[in-house]
Formats: sequence, structure tokens, C-alpha cells
Amino acid sequence: MPSWLQITFRNVDASPAVEAKIRERARELERFYDRIMSCRVVIEAPDRRRHGDLFHIRVDLKIPGKEIVVKRDPPQHHAHEDIYVAVRDCFDAARRQLEDHVRRRRGDVKAHEVPAHGRVASLMAERDYGFIDASDGTEVYFHRNAVANGGFEKLVVGDEVRFSFHPAEGEKGPQASNVVAIGKHHLPPRAMS
Repeated sequence: MPSWLQITFRNVDASPAVEAKIRERARELERFYDRIMSCRVVIEAPDRRRHGDLFHIRVDLKIPGKEIVVKRDPPQHHAHEDIYVAVRDCFDAARRQLEDHVRRRRGDVKAHEVPAHGRVASLMAERDYGFIDASDGTEVYFHRNAVANGGFEKLVVGDEVRFSFHPAEGEKGPQASNVVAIGKHHLPPRAMS
């Protein structure tokens, strides 16, 4: 196992086969980007494992100047009853983020990227902020002022949103700007004719 790789099992027995799959996926990341400083992988199951319970997976990848955090949590991913599917999905998302980082560093990013999207994961209305579970697995912080048209009060956990990544990362991790609720309940008002 590479010295920079740490694997932790919580509420589930350690599995040599799962560890081997994680090592394989970590080596793939290293072959793509050889400057990985550390990779922590946490596999967690509910306190008492029952058939049908889903695995929580988190990959925390540290590279020079950046930390990439990807997590896969139920209930959105029912395929994650299979630990190998959960590991695959989490490492695929980590690879996409790593590829995006490398492209940005090389200056290969298109000038007009499509806004990111995800769902509101939590809201701390009394403290004027919340978190978005982005479609790539990133947890993204947003402040009331980042929500377009003063729509912070209208947001509820589970709402689908589009947003832009703020260029600077804050103390709570990646930040969103230009957060816009999307979906049938959040259509923009029609222009008067």
C-alpha cells in the first residue's frame, strides 16, 4: 500500500478484497497525477449492518495547493448496497475532480463552463448559510448573499440548484456563488406581455 494511502473501516469488518480495490483505484489516481500527498478513504456502514443498508464512502485527497473531498452517502445511491459500486463511484468522482484541477492548472479550461449543479444538503438559516451536495460529490458551502434574487428564504433541503464555484476557497471548503434554485417550483417569473 502506498505510504500516502490510509483506509479506515467504521461499523463494518475490514475486507482484504475491498482494500485491494481501493489500492488499485488509488494507484490509478497516482499514475494520472504523481504529486498526491495523501489519500484517506473512510468506509462506513450503519451501526448494525442489515441487508439493504447503504455504505457511506469518503475520499479525502491532498495534492499541492488543494484538497479534494468526495463523499457518497445514501439515500440517493441505492446501488451503494454493493460496497464495490460505492467505491467505484467515489473514486470516479475524485478522478474527475483531479482531472479538472489539472486542466485548470494548465489553463485548459473553457471560458464558458456550464454551471455546476447539486442539491441543498443542509441549511443553517439562523446563521445565513448552507451546504450543497454537488453532482460530482463535492460538499460546497454557500452564504445567503450568494443566492440569486434574495431566494435564500425559499430554499429547502433537497432543492436542486445551479451555482458557480467561487474562485477562493474559504475556511468551510469550496464556496458557491450565483446559487439559483431550479425545477418546477423555482421557475423564473414570466415576462409581462
